[in-house]
Amino acid sequence: MELHAKKNKIKILIIDDESPIREVLSESLRDDGYEVMAAADGPSGLAVLKSFLPDICFLDIWMPKMDGIEVLSQAVPIHPNTSFVMISGHGTIETAVKATKIGAWDFIEKPLSLDKVLLSIDHIVKLKGEREEKNALLNKLRKTIALVGESQVMQKIRENVTQFAKNSVPLIIEGEIGSGRELAAQNIHYMSLRASGPISEINCSTLPQDLIEIELFGIEKEILPGIDKTRRGKIELMNNGTLFVEEIEEMPMILQEKLVHFIKNGKFKRFGSSVELTSDVRVILTTTLSLEVLKSKNKIHIELANLLDKSSMQMPPLRDRPEDIYSLVVHFSDIAAKQMASLRKTISEQGMKLMQKHSWPGNVRELQNFIERVYILTPSDFVDVHDLKFAGLIEKKSTNTTSDLNDFSTFREARAEFEKDFLIKKIQENGGNISKTAEAIGLERSYLHRKIKAYGIEDVI
Repeated sequence: MELHAKKNKIKILIIDDESPIREVLSESLRDDGYEVMAAADGPSGLAVLKSFLPDICFLDIWMPKMDGIEVLSQAVPIHPNTSFVMISGHGTIETAVKATKIGAWDFIEKPLSLDKVLLSIDHIVKLKGEREEKNALLNKLRKTIALVGESQVMQKIRENVTQFAKNSVPLIIEGEIGSGRELAAQNIHYMSLRASGPISEINCSTLPQDLIEIELFGIEKEILPGIDKTRRGKIELMNNGTLFVEEIEEMPMILQEKLVHFIKNGKFKRFGSSVELTSDVRVILTTTLSLEVLKSKNKIHIELANLLDKSSMQMPPLRDRPEDIYSLVVHFSDIAAKQMASLRKTISEQGMKLMQKHSWPGNVRELQNFIERVYILTPSDFVDVHDLKFAGLIEKKSTNTTSDLNDFSTFREARAEFEKDFLIKKIQENGGNISKTAEAIGLERSYLHRKIKAYGIEDVI
């Protein structure tokens, strides 16, 4: 019963000038549970197509008035959701190829075999089901990675994402850590023709430099001690997908040169191999600097910079678009409420104003993590200023005026606030790289980690 009900939803049109074929095929398909209509020539077939909107159309090639190829040429642009199966008693390979190029799904020769017809229908239905399921998953995913905000700058970013999704050129996204660079890259991937392909990332600031090449290009077995089998790199694994390379300025110049070779030619070599392999991967890079600064500081290979010259976009820090904080808070609240199976909490007007005044040095990522903490630490469905402060939101202190200095009751509080602001600034200047920050300010790396934890500024990293 369930299978029969499913078939009743599928509409099939038969366009053929031979009445015996129309009648026998129509009755057979109706007996099998499909909704069927028929037309005797091309013009009437186009009219029925318009009113009936079939899922599948069996279309004869050789007909008077208008042949099947002409019907197909007119119908495909107007009826993209209809799958066309060409039928002919004396077709040629050239005709079949032409029909396929126009948009035909299949080609069946006369005399028709009902088994072949039913097999073709089953294949089309199965493929459409898979496409619908994949599109539903992609649409669900697109909602979870939405670029939220109604500010002019965010509207421009969404326009840029739409444009970059239309092609596969290499792209560089500039912006501070936590500003949404990875989110922009994901949106570009899932809005592109590569959406069904894989996407992965490699962070050049967290990997030892001698491992970046292996992660990118792979390594042959037994080239290095402990490598007992060949390992494929991200470029090979991401074939037909997107590779997201974070902090390109941390990639050694010799590897940037190899990356340029791959982008230009689609070819690469595993570490320790002389054999060139091919892969089709869209490369998206990020940097905490600007492309101009990268070039002036010789942090990017000149050929790579040339490739990216007209393919760059900037993600602004959250402090430059405070008008988007309300939308982001609502968005992250919906996510947190769903994850924790709770009602969405109401934040007081004063609480929202406090969040809009905050500088959010860790950008959107910090705001999301903060909302999650609020949901964990606040039992009530109403969130007020004291709840936000309890979750870790501290009003920005300025040491430029006496009245602000009076906000600190002890020397220890004032020093702690200065240290926290200083560390946040230096971590951001060094692109979130703790080792570089520790070296720049003269601290041990382990001591800096303890300070970061003590001040609760992990979200800045």
